[in-house]
Amino acid sequence: MKVALLSAALLGGPLAVPVSDRVPHLNVESLCKATVADDKANGIVLGQSLEQCMSDETDAQQQLVALWLANAGPVRDRCEAEVTSIAYAQSYVDLLPCIQAAGVTNPPPSAPLKGASKNRNAK
Repeated sequence: MKVALLSAALLGGPLAVPVSDRVPHLNVESLCKATVADDKANGIVLGQSLEQCMSDETDAQQQLVALWLANAGPVRDRCEAEVTSIAYAQSYVDLLPCIQAAGVTNPPPSAPLKGASKNRNAK
């Protein structure tokens, strides 16, 4: 019996947890550091601090946790693939609107999140 359970788990049986059932882990700290350095190098005076960037990313990640399982697996997979397609630009702030646009949304946050979003300086 133990061998059967182990085999089922290893072969992707019901004991295995699909990756898309969890919000993906993104390395936003290095991205926020790079974003702050990029803003500084480009002379952006009102750029975000590292602390604000990390706070925005954490807020977006927490909102994603609440929304993730409410969306269908293909939606999660598509959004995750879209955001993780560029290894050095993975941001929860970018992943959140993709999930929200899928149809299950929360009210918008009181302050717009910028984090390390590739759209952070857009007007």
